[in-house]
Amino acid sequence: MTTTRRLGRSGIEVSAIGMGCWAIGGPLWDGTQPLGWGEVDDDESVRTVHRALDLGATLFDTSSNYGAGHSERVLGRALAGRRDHAVIATKFGYPTDEATRQALGEDATADYARRSLEGSLRRLGTDHVDLYQLHLGGLPVPQALDLVGTLEDLVAEGKIRAYGWSTDDPASARAFAEAGPHCAAIQHDQSVLRDNAAMLAVCAEFDLAALNRGPLAMGLLTAKYQDAPTARGDDDVRGVAPEWLDWFTGGVPRAEWAQRVARVREALTADGRTLAQGALGWLLARSPHTLPIPGCRTVAQAEENLGALAYGPLAQDAFAEVERLLADLRTAPADA
Repeated sequence: MTTTRRLGRSGIEVSAIGMGCWAIGGPLWDGTQPLGWGEVDDDESVRTVHRALDLGATLFDTSSNYGAGHSERVLGRALAGRRDHAVIATKFGYPTDEATRQALGEDATADYARRSLEGSLRRLGTDHVDLYQLHLGGLPVPQALDLVGTLEDLVAEGKIRAYGWSTDDPASARAFAEAGPHCAAIQHDQSVLRDNAAMLAVCAEFDLAALNRGPLAMGLLTAKYQDAPTARGDDDVRGVAPEWLDWFTGGVPRAEWAQRVARVREALTADGRTLAQGALGWLLARSPHTLPIPGCRTVAQAEENLGALAYGPLAQDAFAEVERLLADLRTAPADA
């Protein structure tokens, strides 16, 4: 069973399933709007990273703004003495105030990209980041391309090994990949519930890794949410959902999304996988470029998510059944 994939044209080998580190950052606020996942236990977060490493995870995705830098600090603590076993991906573009845990808008300047990286390196306790990602998904392409020279300089200086863009727009991804020799990945929304065939086609054309943000639909594709939905608190982004987050309302899954999960649950779990493992297996079967990065903040979550590696991609017949069941909901053919 192949349990690793390449991080696009960087050539870096990573685990086929990584660990998303947004949730372990704890609270982040934009005024009174929560942008984090509520309070977390840092010691449990460290144990979770250690367990993920033990189970074969090597790719850890974080950001300078997750918990206003706290996610990077916790990840750095967890990787102390084990840095050589990890591939670290982080992001820039959203300044924060660490003291108040408040978001401070956006910054797409080259100077900020450098300053943000220095802060990330300090918090992570490392001298380089493996993948440095532009976090501003809706940034106009000309402004994004203005950053390529600086990012290439950072590669030459040995501070980053490759870079990418977290965006859901295929045209933006194409332009960035064409302009950036060391652009290796695009992070985008991708799950069995919400396919992005056009983005996967761009990743295939330019040999980019497709880092799958939201591979479990922020928890919706887990048995916990399906069997015993519990409203999230007012310090959890799912509890007070901003406009861009349409999976939840009032802290619980929206009925139309829950119904879609119920429609494909049997096909995703037919070979003994859990629902989450089936959703991750669908992603691995969807394209050789996909790299799901499900969030984990407990050891149990890491064990379940990384347990999907043992199953590998969803079998062809199960994949075809899922596509049949969702055919009327697909907005683009699953042909990338």
